[in-house]
Amino acid sequence: MAATVLHGEDGLRSAVDAHLGYSDWLEVDAARIALFAQATGDIDATYLSISLSNMFLPQIVEVRGFSMGINYGTETVRFPTPLVAGTALRGGASLEELTEVRGGVQTRMLITIESRDAEGLAGKPVCIIESISRWLH
Repeated sequence: MAATVLHGEDGLRSAVDAHLGYSDWLEVDAARIALFAQATGDIDATYLSISLSNMFLPQIVEVRGFSMGINYGTETVRFPTPLVAGTALRGGASLEELTEVRGGVQTRMLITIESRDAEGLAGKPVCIIESISRWLH
């Protein structure tokens, strides 16, 4: 899928309250979960979904026209349904808020990681992230 491209402050402002698109689907099998557990020491796959947001987001949106973009952190992170091995995940994003900060703007983006084929969970979110970024001139 082609990423939505936003150009500068005007592009960001025009995208507030807009859905920006979806990433490609990614199959999450037991081997991927085992690699995550090995790398983190955490055998619970719950946090794999938030980690995958870093792979999904650049597929969804690209922001241009700033000298620097900073991953400033997160607000709320929720895990409403379990991540099940053998399902596919994708990310979707919407730009919820834009505020002025010294030297640029700050955005709050809602990233939703959803499952495709888990029995009884298809289309339901496994992770919802309020991601904060700063875009500096």
